[in-house]
Amino acid sequence: MAPASNPLLHLQPDGWLAPAAGVTLAPSPNFDTRPANGPIDLLVIHNISLPPNVFEGNAIIDFFQNKLDISSHPWFENIRGVTVSAHFLIRRNGDIVQFVSTLDRAWHAGVSNHHGRQVCNDFSIGIEMEGSDFCPFEAAQYQRLNELSQALAERHDLHAIRGHEHIAPGRKTDPGPFFDWKAYASNSPWPRPHFPDLADSD
Repeated sequence: MAPASNPLLHLQPDGWLAPAAGVTLAPSPNFDTRPANGPIDLLVIHNISLPPNVFEGNAIIDFFQNKLDISSHPWFENIRGVTVSAHFLIRRNGDIVQFVSTLDRAWHAGVSNHHGRQVCNDFSIGIEMEGSDFCPFEAAQYQRLNELSQALAERHDLHAIRGHEHIAPGRKTDPGPFFDWKAYASNSPWPRPHFPDLADSD
């Protein structure tokens, strides 16, 4: 399916979003080079909040940039020394933060498997939705996710969209039970076979 033209977001040849309202580039040091000549064909949806279930401040950005003040909250001791990243974060108000070029390998999936292929970081793009397993996501986030999906579809030949829970079952649960896969699929540039199993009816 050819994606519709998207005037709101545009992914440049270097894998970074072009300047746009509500888009911030916050480069993370937590990335490396993808395997040579490998595909980039999987999109992985996550959720994140730091501390858990708190949706304010810049702790997620600081964490992905290795700048988090561990002393600022007791829970942060659980992630001391952890170095991770994702390509994108969609905040509760719909703002997008990009940390890693889509051409590079962000460290978001960990131990993972998709259709027999291990190390999903090698061939995937990771999007973090600011949220948790315990509450709905915001309409503004779905809107921006759809806009970002359009931009990604114009640049990368993504064949599948999965949650972290699908590629690391038993280890991860995100994006969680409140993520509306059918709503996302109904407005995405990709046909439903790209998505996890969904009922035919809405």
